[in-house]
Amino acid sequence: MNSNNKKETVKKQSDFNSDSPAVQAHLTITQSVIQRMASNSASCKAWCITLVSAILVIVADKKCPNLSLIAFIPVALFFFLDVYYLALERCFRNTYNSFINKLRDGSVSAEDVYAVKPLGFGLQEIIRAVASFSVWPFYSMLAIMIIIARIILIG
Repeated sequence: MNSNNKKETVKKQSDFNSDSPAVQAHLTITQSVIQRMASNSASCKAWCITLVSAILVIVADKKCPNLSLIAFIPVALFFFLDVYYLALERCFRNTYNSFINKLRDGSVSAEDVYAVKPLGFGLQEIIRAVASFSVWPFYSMLAIMIIIARIILIG
């Protein structure tokens, strides 16, 4: 293969523009990953409410208030799962925004286009997700609800 053929088969950085099918596919994939993470987070909340409610109904039926503490298990598990999905969603949004900025600058490379990975995922992002208003009020209210249900069952 001569040098002219090599130049034709390898895309240049300037060949990746907003109209490029590869760029459009990359953006679509990244958007779908972000949507999936948001959907998973919402599912965590829905399943958590369902399980906690079912546990509290069974505990009330059995008239054993100490068993209501079992409801904290799904709250804790879904809390951590929800935090994980939120942190991943934010990192993929960072990836998306970084890609858009590179696209505007004209510095998109083939490595950027053909790799979809979260940007900046780590402990700091998880801590930010724990502090998020979409997580802690929801799960803290569920915990308070469990405590109130236990008090009502005792009294």
